[in-house]
Amino acid sequence: MDISTTSQTTESAAPKSIGRTIRAYVALTKPRVLELLLVTTVPVMILAQGGLPNLWLVLATVIGGSLSAGSAAAFNMYIDRDMDAHMQRTVNRPIVTGEITPRAALIFAWTLGVVSIAWLWLTTNWLAAVLSAVAIFFYVVIYTIILKRRTEQNIVWGGIAGCFPVVIGWSAVTGSLSWTPMILFVLVFLWTPPHYWPLSMKYKDQYEEVDVPMLGATRSGSQVGLQVILYAWATVACSLLLIPVAPMGLLYSVSAVVFGGWFIYESHRLYSRAVRGEEPRPMRVFHASITYLTLIFVAIGVDPLLPF
Repeated sequence: MDISTTSQTTESAAPKSIGRTIRAYVALTKPRVLELLLVTTVPVMILAQGGLPNLWLVLATVIGGSLSAGSAAAFNMYIDRDMDAHMQRTVNRPIVTGEITPRAALIFAWTLGVVSIAWLWLTTNWLAAVLSAVAIFFYVVIYTIILKRRTEQNIVWGGIAGCFPVVIGWSAVTGSLSWTPMILFVLVFLWTPPHYWPLSMKYKDQYEEVDVPMLGATRSGSQVGLQVILYAWATVACSLLLIPVAPMGLLYSVSAVVFGGWFIYESHRLYSRAVRGEEPRPMRVFHASITYLTLIFVAIGVDPLLPF
């Protein structure tokens, strides 16, 4: 009996409660990913406003963006349910365990997607709504369906979907786009590979088992480490471009240099350990990348509120 059958049998044997069902649907939205949405959207809205924007607009944008991201995640779990059943990292997802049927998950994904676009159109503006629709399409079709199982560069181009919260937040405030949100878009784009490739190194065997060509599963540790270094440097360089373009003040400028230097240092440590044949400890870089992006966007949000 394979692991998915065992999980489904165990889950179906236990009585289902409303709370348990709600938690299963919440799990479909990948709530940890929603944290990244908040971290990148709200600070950008403050930057776009040059101060604190209307709190209702912030709330409406976060709600719409969360529904959009949740829709994309639910579609992703529906499409990848065959693969998820064979990976230890994903075997407890609600479709795999039988907590939610594939049909119910698909209906849920479509519902969230339609509601998110309509909500943003009504509460913010048409541009934010259109960008939300494009983000869902990119993650579901371009990344999950087309790229993920075909190329080791999947996360590079598929990661574009994760860049949309910054332009959605900016457009919700201004109704337009400019160089500043595009720099932030590229920043998140460049950050995604050195964030995700260390994770794929950690779960290399599982990706190999399901024939998903993540770079961490198809290349040696030193090769992956070198790519992580290159993208980390590019990410930090991009963050510095924001200083003259936005323009940004002292807090952001110092934060971009200090936190960027730390991110690059951790990337070089990964590469050095891999070259020496030691355990590369890829999760150090994975967690460092999350902390780096969080601190950078906190600085983006706080900087416009300071007098210097």
